[in-house]
Amino acid sequence: MSSENKITRRTLMEAAGGLVAVAAPAASLAQTSAPHPWRLWYRQPADKWVEALPVGNGRLGAMVFGGVARERLQLNEDTLWGGGPYNPVNPQAREALPQVRRLIDEARFAEAQSLANERLMARPLSQMSYQTVGDLLLETPGLDPATARDYRRELDLDTAMAVTSFSMGGTRFRRRVVASPTRQVIAVQVDADRPGRIDLDLGVTTPQRASATVQERDLVLAGRNLDEHGVAGALRFEARVRVLAEGGAVEGQGDRVRVRGADRVTLLIAVATSYRRFDDVGGDPASLVRARIDQAAGAAFDQIAAETAREHQRLFRAVSLDLGQTPAAQRPTDERIRDSERSEDPQLAALYFQYGRYLLISSSRPGSQPANLQGIWNDSVKPPWGSKYTININTEMNYWPAELTGLAECTQPLIAMVRDLAQTGARTAREMYGARGWVAHHNTDLWRATAPIDGAQWGLWPTGGAWLCTHLWDRYDYGRDRAFLAEAYPLMRGAAEFFLDVLHTDPKTGELVTSPSLSPENAHPFGASVCAGPAMDSQILRDLFDQTAAAAGILNIDAEFVARVRAARARLPADRIGAQGQLQEWRQDWDAAAPEPNHRHVSHLYGLFPSHQINPDDTPALAAAARRSLEIRGDESTGWATAWRANLWARLRDGEHAHQILRFLLGPERTYPNMFDAHPPFQIDGNFGGAAAIAEMLMQSRGNEILLLPALPAAWPTGSITGLRARGACRVDLAWRGARLQSATLRSDIAIRKRVRLGQGALTVDLRPGVPRRLTAGAFRA
Repeated sequence: MSSENKITRRTLMEAAGGLVAVAAPAASLAQTSAPHPWRLWYRQPADKWVEALPVGNGRLGAMVFGGVARERLQLNEDTLWGGGPYNPVNPQAREALPQVRRLIDEARFAEAQSLANERLMARPLSQMSYQTVGDLLLETPGLDPATARDYRRELDLDTAMAVTSFSMGGTRFRRRVVASPTRQVIAVQVDADRPGRIDLDLGVTTPQRASATVQERDLVLAGRNLDEHGVAGALRFEARVRVLAEGGAVEGQGDRVRVRGADRVTLLIAVATSYRRFDDVGGDPASLVRARIDQAAGAAFDQIAAETAREHQRLFRAVSLDLGQTPAAQRPTDERIRDSERSEDPQLAALYFQYGRYLLISSSRPGSQPANLQGIWNDSVKPPWGSKYTININTEMNYWPAELTGLAECTQPLIAMVRDLAQTGARTAREMYGARGWVAHHNTDLWRATAPIDGAQWGLWPTGGAWLCTHLWDRYDYGRDRAFLAEAYPLMRGAAEFFLDVLHTDPKTGELVTSPSLSPENAHPFGASVCAGPAMDSQILRDLFDQTAAAAGILNIDAEFVARVRAARARLPADRIGAQGQLQEWRQDWDAAAPEPNHRHVSHLYGLFPSHQINPDDTPALAAAARRSLEIRGDESTGWATAWRANLWARLRDGEHAHQILRFLLGPERTYPNMFDAHPPFQIDGNFGGAAAIAEMLMQSRGNEILLLPALPAAWPTGSITGLRARGACRVDLAWRGARLQSATLRSDIAIRKRVRLGQGALTVDLRPGVPRRLTAGAFRA
């Protein structure tokens, strides 16, 4: 193994300490950058899409395959979706709704579901899909992959750069790729350590309604998006590639660009659509891409790369993590994943954690769309589940690590989407339910559709928007920014107002229940999914009502409305424990007879995580019932569902069980060679959920209480983490050795009193802005 690949204690400390990486000059191609642990690397090109390496700037994404004679960059732009603005509300829904509720009250569930499918569901029944722009292909005549030597392909998480390098015929070749968030381009540089050795043929392919032309030295792909589900494509888009060569000759040949004998070639890629917002597609993509290309062309690649690294590191370096190392850390990433369940590789978990943070930074930045089911990376026009926003767990899971791991800024696209949904959801509330406020069901898309889709057995679930509102509260609770809360409060109020209007009084119990609804994607024993008042709905509404009331109190407004909210909250069904000792998924004890006892969703455990309604301290019986539910459900599930289970066991403070699940998540069944999460197929939420689980094992916070090392597994006996965020504008650094806390340092942006817990011990700490407080294990008393 060369020194390039060795990971030492010193390099780990340098990475954590924030040394600035500098792009290597073209004359020194053998080592692309200083070694550090935050790198994915491979000895061969990607053969499949789930082996390629992702770069992104929030709005633009590329998958880099790293071929020798043929490089493929698969491109995405976050507003290139199918269709156009549309209103999916079924005009028959409002009239049919009372009859569906009556059938549910009479326990005629299959009939209720059948009627709902006929008259309540959206038109069209499916939403629009997120789609690929196409591929930029770089073909290098004269290079024979069979003769390439010293091949290396890598993704540097710290500098946000993908690098491919190899030797052939006495020449060292290198390609570097970055996605610049400041200049809004993807930049590629191809160079060699001998002059005149770069030959390239550049072309584009696309499944969109578009054609390629050459305009001087620009390769241009322009056209329109595709129709989908009967909704006409309404977007114009353009992708432009500027070819800048040093030395040699460049010429256009039809729809391709040819470069011969260059010393170095830089490609600048810009993509835009005419999308302005969900109801406005009047933008000018051609002007946008030309302006971005022209602006970026004034800078050298190394300058763009350095700018990209600095802006990325501003977020990425907010948190450092060391879980210890073994010799496994020196191996290629695909080999580590393949053998992870059979070897001790704690640094792989740390790499997975930082990779999750890298992916969120790369797919969700202010001004971009939120991270969807695949973040921003998708090579299809018909991806699995449309690569939409599935808001019955998956979209929320994408943002679980954001506040906790120093990426609060990355939640801005999610918050912007909630603002949009409050508008389209108000139309759905009015037209479908005859209600005030706003509602969103289990999916949405670029056009912010909010009506129930896919079929009543999956889509007739009205609490997706309510769950999203808990992220508004989290944004406030972590930062304690009163101005933000004042802006978010009308959204929370609107979601609560909808449920005040539509909650149904159960004729047998007098409880207020959602009806019709379902426990997400699961069926109960009576030949249907639709029901009234599933456990998850009541748990989500308790959070929505509590947080809305708390926000109004902080803002000193809306006393009459708060009184109504609290009265409704008091009538929601309580959590129940069933005959198996489990937490019931439905109000009735149906769990044992449900057709899928190992169902991937554990919706009824929302109260344990991500909520704090259930915990071992305040609700020990419910916590024990949640544990029993987890035992019945099983540990191994789809990728994202496995990640959720790891978080749940962490909340139960069972570090060994959480770690056991995490090892499965990081293994070859649930992690692809490029570390993408395998549902299968790829869904990015498992990456984000896994990153959150690792953080939850090390620190948890609720209200003004902080739990230190609540679920530390034996596999991580010594380590440290810096920069975690706790609720209440607080940052936490931890170091431990021999599974025992060495130190915890707390820093707060506001004056606040915190209760800090370590095992059975606790103490109260008064924090002041700018004054760190260091604690050791000896300070805690049981």
